[in-house]
Amino acid sequence: MLQSFQDRFDLNFIQDNRWKYIWDGLGVTLRVTFFAVIIGIVIGFLVAIVRSTYDKTGKLRILNWVCKVYLTVIRGTPVVVQLLIIYFVIFGSVNISKVLVAVMAFGFNSGAYVAEIFRSGIMSIDNGQFEAGRSLGFNYVQTMVYIIMPQAFKNVLPALGNEFIVLLKETSVSGYIALQDLTKGGDIIRSRTYDAFMPLIAVAIIYLVMVMIFTKLVNILERRLRNSDH
Repeated sequence: MLQSFQDRFDLNFIQDNRWKYIWDGLGVTLRVTFFAVIIGIVIGFLVAIVRSTYDKTGKLRILNWVCKVYLTVIRGTPVVVQLLIIYFVIFGSVNISKVLVAVMAFGFNSGAYVAEIFRSGIMSIDNGQFEAGRSLGFNYVQTMVYIIMPQAFKNVLPALGNEFIVLLKETSVSGYIALQDLTKGGDIIRSRTYDAFMPLIAVAIIYLVMVMIFTKLVNILERRLRNSDH
């Protein structure tokens, strides 16, 4: 049995340096996730500001409507469909990097969820904080920048960490546009060796380890935030 395991391991990962498919795919997955998180945070922050400003002041009505359409469309359709539309429809006639397409697709998708996370954090701040800002002579923008956003950002940091974990796993569908991410790397090995067990289990274990590491970091962050409140 041990000899059979060694032979299958050698076939799937050692021969022809097939382990590089996993390694290179892991790098692509992490790059896509990292840059998509940045785009998601930027878009989510801007949408949250518009939505919360409209809720509190009634201003920015047109921008709020645009943001609601964006949230409805993005949250109401599967991310894999959005990925395919961006690659085959929007950029179908353009020679564009698959990594860039994946970053945009997952960034736009994540932005919709990050927007609601930020918005919930802003709306959770008591209105008395706005009144305190006005009593200090701050206008609305200054109150948001100096009083509301620091508190809201602190409250939503754990949720943002969880969104990063979810996004990391969502990128596994990048293979639909032939992007050689971690999952696709395992699938390429399977197609070469006709052995599905080892490469796919290896991919699953790598995802599990990454998620466990990021979950641990989020838990540490949550504990530090709770301790800072005392």
